[in-house]
Amino acid sequence: MRYLASMALVLVSLTVFAEDWPQHLGPHRNGISQEIGLISAWPESGLTVKWRSPGGAGMSGLAIHDSLVVTLVQKEAQQFAVALDRDSGNMKWETAVAPAFRNSMGNGPRAYPLCAAGKAFVFTGEGILAAVNLADGKLIWKVDTVSQFKGRIADYGMACSPLLVNDHVVVTTGHAQGSALAAFKVSDGSSAWVRPWSDTIGYSSPAVIEVAGQSQIVVYTGSNLRGVSLSGEDLWRHPYVTPYDCNIVTPLKIGKDLFISSGENHGAALLGVEKTGAGFLVKKRWESTGSTSVLRNEWQTSILVDGYLYGFDNVGGAGPITHLTCVEAATGMVAWQQSRFGKGNAMAADGKLFVSMMSGELIVIKISSEEYIELGRQKITRGTRQSPALSDGILILRDDESIVAVDIKQTK
Repeated sequence: MRYLASMALVLVSLTVFAEDWPQHLGPHRNGISQEIGLISAWPESGLTVKWRSPGGAGMSGLAIHDSLVVTLVQKEAQQFAVALDRDSGNMKWETAVAPAFRNSMGNGPRAYPLCAAGKAFVFTGEGILAAVNLADGKLIWKVDTVSQFKGRIADYGMACSPLLVNDHVVVTTGHAQGSALAAFKVSDGSSAWVRPWSDTIGYSSPAVIEVAGQSQIVVYTGSNLRGVSLSGEDLWRHPYVTPYDCNIVTPLKIGKDLFISSGENHGAALLGVEKTGAGFLVKKRWESTGSTSVLRNEWQTSILVDGYLYGFDNVGGAGPITHLTCVEAATGMVAWQQSRFGKGNAMAADGKLFVSMMSGELIVIKISSEEYIELGRQKITRGTRQSPALSDGILILRDDESIVAVDIKQTK
């Protein structure tokens, strides 16, 4: 009986709990998957590449829904929403949604798709929001958000990954006043509400977070962190200005507080937002700025696990030196730092960080607040800024040429 019980425990530990990755930063918009049964030691023969399929240019990431991998690519002078079968890499459909977008900081789309309500919502480099049927790729609707609000395209392209809020899809976009948070009806793309500001646009993607006992859309523009009600009313703001408007990461909830960070030698802050009789009061729990900052996330949202932040600290104004750093979230104290680690992006699952690097390597790291523990690394792509996406033990990565699937299931 003891033998049977132990064997059952082993089988459970090797079973992958499958979960979709339907949007930017995964199911909970925090970079974490609940999947288990993933590799705990580096295979002697390396990781197995299941398939490699043609892709295209751009910095859009990957979403996975019901065994369908969705991303945005640029090729043949157009931006396409494309869908591949997760298990085989076979093309299911591709749909042109906008002309090619060209920019000195890189061509093609920037934003991650959102898969919800039977649709893939995509946001192109020039700010066209489109809804595509997940089943067959048919274009359902699209709207040029920048033109609609008489705004301008952000200097480095529109990068907000769409967010589902009730029966609306929400993005930040250009507006005649400067920027705006805008909600569009999921069904037909018609405007539901718009909240304009004089802020610069920035490149962050918002999240729905409970703040001071109230669910809010937390928005990180190029000049402010803002709280907005789910119906579009302004609630509070905290100024946070970064050179070149490079506020890019998604705000994170830490306990009852909010964490933000930015590159360009700016830094990071943990902010408390408290309800008062007149509205809301924002207090700094800790802040670390400038050349001695503990964490300067350039474009990579840090990952919170068991009270510690794991993130990329970029030195200087988008300079080449980047450390991988573990920081105690409550205090801002550095727990450890892997110096000159390099630029990349990460997601977490089953006690590991899976890091895709601009060098093209995939690095697997055991999560520990005590020390850096690398399980292994392997060249997979030509180099990428996008974080991996995970579903059913299959890790999906992409670069400017290919979309790649890697098997990271624990072997028996």
